Amino acid sequence: MNAESSVFDCVCQLLDARGVVYDILRHVPVYTSQEAAAVRGTSLASGAKALICKADERFVMFVMPADRKLDSKQVRKAFGVKSLRFATREEVLERTRLAPGAIPPFGQLFELPTYCDEQLANQPRINFNAGDHSASVSMAYADYLLVERPTLGTFAVLEAPG
Repeated sequence: MNAESSVFDCVCQLLDARGVVYDILRHVPVYTSQEAAAVRGTSLASGAKALICKADERFVMFVMPADRKLDSKQVRKAFGVKSLRFATREEVLERTRLAPGAIPPFGQLFELPTYCDEQLANQPRINFNAGDHSASVSMAYADYLLVERPTLGTFAVLEAPG
């Protein structure tokens, strides 16, 4: 990703280069998955939540349905990771130029390996903030797999109703 382009522009360039059909929705700024689903008029589960974590000594991206949370025990078991923690706000900013909540599910844009929870496959279309709290992208899950080619696994559990 070059320094002059916004992350939003980089997402659009990536999808355009691969011939992917996608929709852009401009909306009021949203900062939680629940707010994003409400403003998009979509289910929470269709949100592709991207989390940056430090797994052992490297940073990675985990992508999962927005109604789920990362199960660190599953991650350690599935991927043979000894230590796992969420990246700090500063580490996320340093690697992505973004605040948490605006990160698109494309680790390749940030030179991060991407792991996608298989539960996201239950959604024919996924939705995500594309580097901007007030711009969402909607695209076919199948196209996401073709463009990003993430490592698939099961490492997310349903969020307990809060």
